[in-house]
Amino acid sequence: MGGTPRRPARAVVPADPVLTVRAPRGEVTAVALVLHGGRAHSFDPVRSRHLSPSRMIPFASILHRRGGPLGLAVMALRNRVRGWNGPEMSALQDARWALERIRQQHPGVPIYLVGHSMGGLTAICAADDPQVRAVAALAPWLESNTPVDPVKDRHLLIVHGDTDRWTSPRQSRRFAERALPLAASVNYVSVRNAGHFMFRKVGSWHGLTASFILSRFAADTGAGVEPAHLRLARTLLTADEPLAIRV
Repeated sequence: MGGTPRRPARAVVPADPVLTVRAPRGEVTAVALVLHGGRAHSFDPVRSRHLSPSRMIPFASILHRRGGPLGLAVMALRNRVRGWNGPEMSALQDARWALERIRQQHPGVPIYLVGHSMGGLTAICAADDPQVRAVAALAPWLESNTPVDPVKDRHLLIVHGDTDRWTSPRQSRRFAERALPLAASVNYVSVRNAGHFMFRKVGSWHGLTASFILSRFAADTGAGVEPAHLRLARTLLTADEPLAIRV
């Protein structure tokens, strides 16, 4: 019964992330890349059963349902590991990997990034990819030193619940203010009585995100997006004071 206790075996980290593709009907005219959240520090592999990637499935589904018939491909990235991991920026490395593959397969088409929490930070940092046109950052993990240069000339939507205790609505608002002189457009939406995981007011999270991405898709490609989505985008995302929107 004696002897040195064994250390638990470390889970094997995949060599590459996993990219799930929802193909459009006909030719690909644009791509939406969906990025999930995670942890500040963790080299544990991401599993499909984890909440962070699972929570983004409805966003991918609604974008594909509304945009797929018009040429919008929707791709959901599952990261190799769960953490950002400081200067290693694991999630950003994985997003760059996915963007490179999208550029190879669909050169020149517009790319739209949708990310939650750590995925929101990832989306903002990856926005400097030359094919990215717009970013929807949902309850993003932002800090005072998060670089704003990547969103230059991009359309930016930030949505944050006002009761979020995991990431900071105040930092999101401040980032939006810093982005105003650089980005093509900036909208900050505060969701009343909503927390970090987007379980409250689900329709607002889904509707805002889909309307924003589909409106940019229509503007970039001339796609005949349903008028309801364009009306919602115009109502909520083109206010006289874009940083004061609350739903």
